[in-house]
Amino acid sequence: MNEAIIKTDFTFPGQKDVYHGKVRDVYNINDELLVMVASDRISAFDIVLPRGIPYKGQVLNQIASRFLDATADIVPNWKFASPDPMVTIGHYCDPFPVEMIIRGYLTGSSWRTYKSGDRAICGVPVPDGMREHQRFPVPIVTPTTKAVEGHDEDISREEIIRQGLVSEEDYNKLEDYTKKLFLRGSGIAAEKGLILVDTKYEFGKVGDRIYLIDEIHTPDSSRYFYADKYEERFARGEQQKQLSKEFVREWLMENGFQGKDGQQIPEMTDEFVSSVSERYIELFEQVTSETFNRVPTQGVLERIEKNINEYLANR
Repeated sequence: MNEAIIKTDFTFPGQKDVYHGKVRDVYNINDELLVMVASDRISAFDIVLPRGIPYKGQVLNQIASRFLDATADIVPNWKFASPDPMVTIGHYCDPFPVEMIIRGYLTGSSWRTYKSGDRAICGVPVPDGMREHQRFPVPIVTPTTKAVEGHDEDISREEIIRQGLVSEEDYNKLEDYTKKLFLRGSGIAAEKGLILVDTKYEFGKVGDRIYLIDEIHTPDSSRYFYADKYEERFARGEQQKQLSKEFVREWLMENGFQGKDGQQIPEMTDEFVSSVSERYIELFEQVTSETFNRVPTQGVLERIEKNINEYLANR
């Protein structure tokens, strides 16, 4: 099996610190640049699982890089360059402490909340009588807090502003950008025979200017359905064929794990890990209409370090 990159531990010129997130390792260069390495770690229910997924980091980074370029006319983004298949380098931004989630369909965690009897998601009313995977009349914005550790929590627009997490002026801009980005992403997905079901965006600031940061429209941050059989499957009450990380969550739940205290993470066999890798590659090829280039994983850490150092030396 190909090598999965679980962790990086580089030291670059001007490096002030490094943050190891659930998936990405983020290197701060003089409070001016961020070097973001997309590892092959995979998380679910806000828990990093014990085995990495080969090629996952490359898939995430390359999809995000393409969509950042494809949406730069809507909102400025943090990207300067992608000098390696697993790396993006860009602006050092002060991030907003919320994630902007937008949902076009009642599915995943929103469906689980709805099925439990709740008729509001993050303060947004949802009507009675809806079914799993049903399209909302208008996409709804359902933000969460952005936890440094532990679980992100649902939060309403009103509570975000009341707590001073984001000013009302900035929040209105974030919501406007979120809706426009989702519309653009949905249009691109439709051209590829996909439905962008839901996704999340993160934003930050440099001075007074808002930037789109982190990843965008990847299988970690988004859910896609295949469009061709959506209506037929929905009419019959069947599960949708989807490309996202949701199938990993479903596998975990089927095996008795939802990230709760005392629960044991089920064994991730070579076969399962390989199947997850292939699903990520499938989504890359579907959403980009390109054949995925499986860059050799041998010596990958040395390659990443070399490519980053060359970029920093020549910028």
